[in-house]
Amino acid sequence: FPFMILQQIPFTGQKQEFNRPPTRTVRSMSQSSTDSFASVHSDTSDDESSPRDKLQKSTKGPSDFCIKNISQADFGRKEIEMAEQEMPALMNLRKRAGGEKPLAGAKVVGCTHITAQTAVLIETLAALGAQCRWAACNIFSTQNAVAAALVKAGISVFAWRGESEDEFWWCIDHCVGTETWQPNMVLDDGGDLTDWIYKKYPELFKNLKGVVEESITGIYRLYQLSKTGRLSVPAMNVNDSVTKQKFDNLYFCKESVLEGLKRTTDIMFGGKQVVVCGYGEVGKGCCAALKALGAIVYVTEVDPICALQACMDGFRVIKLSEIVRHIDMVITCTGNKNVVMREHLDKMKNGCIVCNMGHSSSEIDLAGLRSLDLKWVHVRPRVDHVIWPDGKRIVLLAEGRLLNLSCSTVPSFVLSITAATQAMALIELYNAPEGRYNKDVYLLPKKMDEYVASLHLPIFDAHLTELSDDQAKYMGISKHGPFKPNHYRHKLLSHIDKH
Repeated sequence: FPFMILQQIPFTGQKQEFNRPPTRTVRSMSQSSTDSFASVHSDTSDDESSPRDKLQKSTKGPSDFCIKNISQADFGRKEIEMAEQEMPALMNLRKRAGGEKPLAGAKVVGCTHITAQTAVLIETLAALGAQCRWAACNIFSTQNAVAAALVKAGISVFAWRGESEDEFWWCIDHCVGTETWQPNMVLDDGGDLTDWIYKKYPELFKNLKGVVEESITGIYRLYQLSKTGRLSVPAMNVNDSVTKQKFDNLYFCKESVLEGLKRTTDIMFGGKQVVVCGYGEVGKGCCAALKALGAIVYVTEVDPICALQACMDGFRVIKLSEIVRHIDMVITCTGNKNVVMREHLDKMKNGCIVCNMGHSSSEIDLAGLRSLDLKWVHVRPRVDHVIWPDGKRIVLLAEGRLLNLSCSTVPSFVLSITAATQAMALIELYNAPEGRYNKDVYLLPKKMDEYVASLHLPIFDAHLTELSDDQAKYMGISKHGPFKPNHYRHKLLSHIDKH
């Protein structure tokens, strides 16, 4: 079985150097939304009190969880079942490894988006033997019905859509801070959970076998800990795996950016002038999607290699300050901070749309937008008009947070690739013999990337060509892989411009 094979692979990972929004009243979805989307994403509730102020009960009585409404569980289960149809790798892992239980004894605490797709991952981990507790990494992306379905299935979840800043950290704290259950694995998206454990529960690292991190924001934090000698456990960098970068960051964003913009603004893209800040895989996907619908797309970049790629793909590379007065939309995709500043926002024309496709809201100067001279008007869920004294307004989406997961549904199949990679990374770290990994940040072995990719090929009825013995010898590789060395990159990476 591949799990056992993977555990025998010697790892030669290479290190790579590399304002929260105000609390708002959240309203129900517009009437034009589909029934499915409205049911899963709706924030409508007759009871506007915080879920943490209510006694949480399931059919089995009071329990260890905190969600919006347990009565939505049946609908959430239907959403999860729909996602399962488009996530073949995880379903395949359940069948292949269910008997072996490679995560038996694992106690996984997770902080990711809580959607139908991540629910398939969580339930796969449980099927492989793990106990799980979960919180959300984004205040806008939780699907309340899915959270209810997970709770009904026995998973402790602390999350609901539209959390305040204080509630966000309260949920993470209650997910971690229990005397009756201590994690030995962390699955994080953004680094907030890992950071919280470091600050408030450092003693938990004595029992942790490792951290698996998905986003560039979280990876940056882990590398900083490693460089200063403060990383207490091995960490697996999923963000820079080929299966994450080449598929999730590119194809996932290529399809979901348009839906997020359409759902929130009803905009027509043809002829619109759009600036995409960053031409990593996220930026490439956004640019391709916008160009296909007739938008005039400009790119900003700091990396000359990515800038050259943008030029050869037909996009003009320009500084934001040079075009900001004329654009209809700006999308940040860098993973950095202070990309769109108040000086840019002041020069934008009336009605310009500002949004972010990076993990955190640090790319847009939200502090500058909260100054006393500007007025905020909440228009619809995840849409605010920020109005200048002269009447000019910009349209800010999701308060600068991740557009696609905050404002739309997402393609399950692409997330299957990332989720399978996360599951494999957890299995690898949990089962690794002592000494294989030090207190450092590691990349996934190529063999693992190739295995995850192979699990998705049958859905396309794809048939791989097999190397002959003579061909394999000529190339100096095994005919069964890995087919590329660890240093080989399937595309050019920008260390700054990643999602």
